[in-house]
Amino acid sequence: MKPETPGGGSTAASLDGRHFQFEGGRGATFDPGGFVTLRSHEGSAQLGQVHDVILGKRGTIHGTGTILGVIMEGRVDDSRPVTFATAQMEKADAATFELLYGDTGQLLHIGSHLGSEGTPAHLLPRRFNRHTFWCGQSGSGKTYALGVVLEQLLVCTRLPIVVLDPNADFVKLREPSGSEDSDESRILSERNIRILRPSSPNTEPLRVRYLDLPVRAKAAILRLDPLENRAEYNELMHLEETLGTMDTAKIVPRLRERGTGTSAALAARIENLRLTDWSVWAGKLEPVTEVINARPDATVLDLGGFEFPDESLVVAMAVLEDLWARREERRPILIVIDEAHNLCSPDETSPLHVAVRERIIQIAAEGRKFGLWLLLSTQRPSRIHSSIISQCDNLALMKMTSPIDLDELARIFGFVPLAMLARSPRFRQGEALFAGSFVPAPTMVTMGARLTREGGADVGVPFRT
Repeated sequence: MKPETPGGGSTAASLDGRHFQFEGGRGATFDPGGFVTLRSHEGSAQLGQVHDVILGKRGTIHGTGTILGVIMEGRVDDSRPVTFATAQMEKADAATFELLYGDTGQLLHIGSHLGSEGTPAHLLPRRFNRHTFWCGQSGSGKTYALGVVLEQLLVCTRLPIVVLDPNADFVKLREPSGSEDSDESRILSERNIRILRPSSPNTEPLRVRYLDLPVRAKAAILRLDPLENRAEYNELMHLEETLGTMDTAKIVPRLRERGTGTSAALAARIENLRLTDWSVWAGKLEPVTEVINARPDATVLDLGGFEFPDESLVVAMAVLEDLWARREERRPILIVIDEAHNLCSPDETSPLHVAVRERIIQIAAEGRKFGLWLLLSTQRPSRIHSSIISQCDNLALMKMTSPIDLDELARIFGFVPLAMLARSPRFRQGEALFAGSFVPAPTMVTMGARLTREGGADVGVPFRT
């Protein structure tokens, strides 16, 4: 018996030159997201992408897709739609798909196309000037995959990166993953990567200078509302210099020396919140805002390890407030917020949470034109404020089985074919869907290997020997 061809005698037609319908005989193997070549009888060839596939009678298939452009010498031209009544349809080879990138310049190599290990998969680094939403449930390989992309950005671009890292997943971004001595590893080893941690030997301290914070931020730390706590808020405004020293031996006594009921109330508030016991205050040490303002290639902020939960929020607020205050300088930076639901949840109501969330909302809405670009990573899209996620133009989706979260992603990222989103629950660890402006077409990928060590790898179960 003659073996079936990859196309299985498949044919396609297009009435508008932008979309196509196809039918395939027995043996046709096309998957949602797969790239195909459409060869019409007139001699033209076009590159297309399958959107959905429906199984028909006796093993036949039919479905629809999008035409990405006419295949020309060295590129894919999408400027002039070409209709056709019938065309032979077959899987596109690696060389044909590479034409889709054309002369886009530097590419980030992140792995290979899902189901086609010999076909490299890329992202367009110049399109990280858009906000990016990165999601995947626990165990999907989300953090490892994000590390792959951050490493490639460090190797291939001069875009500074600041990582708000609550689980110490990226604190080993300077440490090679193995003995491999590649060009990329050597380039990465030359990058200026600073790791700031609350308290860890041989690392830089992660500290905030209270005096540098705007009054709004200081009030949030003290849980003061300008109307509900009018007297204490006013006292705060007149004592900024005193509070700015954060001298644990003098600040409360100095307030009590003033002898007013309001100063005594403010002193009691500081004592009750134990603010003078927090280790986050810089004192004479270099604050995190000055480190970031020097623009190293990457700055990793280990938000875990503080004794008081609000200290990590203070770091996030100080960083975001300072970047926003300097926005007119228009110095590009990628702000990576891992476990973004910790900072972007609509359900958190404490003054600190609200202050941080509102600044992120503002950066999401207005920051792009100033070079403040967000990359938000989370396990639960439904726990991210809608005003933030709706501003994202790039999507990276790993395994996600929650119907609620998938429905939310389908609603917000309407440019992603539903059949491709529906594959997410069946992804294996390390498999991902990329869509948006940083890829020429929605692309499913098997992620490549890390160049550096992963800081938060899972702990294995011990077994008896």
